[in-house]
Amino acid sequence: MSRTAGLLLGFAADRLLGDPRRFHPVAGFGRLAGRAEESLYADSRAAGTAYAGLLVGSVAAAGLVVERLVRDRPVARTLATAAATWVVLGGRSLEREADIMASYLLADDLGAARGRLGYLCSRDATDLEADELARATVESVAENTSDACVAPLLWGGVLGIPGLIGYRAANTLDAMVGYKSARYRNFGWFAARLDDVLNLLPARACAVLTGLVAGRLGETWVVWRRDAAKHPSPNAGPVEAAFAGALELRLGGTNTYGDEVEDRGSLGDGSPPTVADIRRTASLARRVGYAAAASAAILALLSRTSRRHSCI
Repeated sequence: MSRTAGLLLGFAADRLLGDPRRFHPVAGFGRLAGRAEESLYADSRAAGTAYAGLLVGSVAAAGLVVERLVRDRPVARTLATAAATWVVLGGRSLEREADIMASYLLADDLGAARGRLGYLCSRDATDLEADELARATVESVAENTSDACVAPLLWGGVLGIPGLIGYRAANTLDAMVGYKSARYRNFGWFAARLDDVLNLLPARACAVLTGLVAGRLGETWVVWRRDAAKHPSPNAGPVEAAFAGALELRLGGTNTYGDEVEDRGSLGDGSPPTVADIRRTASLARRVGYAAAASAAILALLSRTSRRHSCI
């Protein structure tokens, strides 16, 4: 029961406190990864594979060591799992960023909103107007609900601390080097593919949970099946399509990321997002997070039962 209790405690900590304000372990990992990139970078897939494999493997191994150390100490294991869950989740902070963007846009402060968009995504906001900023926010909240909440919880439910922190390490590296720019097209290839694999099932679970908590599973399924493949990401597509169906919006379009222009097609049958839809999206994301926490707790219990039976 320690894993289940730890996951729920960590989720509660994220909802109450958000990300740690100082000495955030994920930020520390990012700085370490940046220094490692300076030493290991080469314009090749082999170098990128070694880089990502070393960093993600080391983090997952450290999680396994922690689990072994507290294996026979239920309270310590619960607290360790709770701490790992808290630091890898980003649901509360994601909701806070959405609220800040909505406040700026409602106040017609486009300059502040354009500057703030970088906290949610790497999209070029230089020339974006209010409705395009709203679309960027809605899409980022949808995608990050899977990446920063659903996926780490589900991996934690199955694998405990190694799953929690190993997933977050892989996802962080994808955010750092998983771009199709000239510098990272080869070096970031493995990090991007690893993140795709790790999110393959969680993204689809997120899409299902989105339809369920919105009470529009049928509509969400239709949009998902019809439109998800238009998105260039195999995992963001189902999630954003599900949010589009659940919120009765039309997402997608052309986005600019530095020197890359990406056409994400059209997802959904509703109207394009407006400023008013940002907080609707954040509310849906919050409910999806609660459903994911419950699902992770169930997975942890099932995993425990499976391990007990395998020992009989």
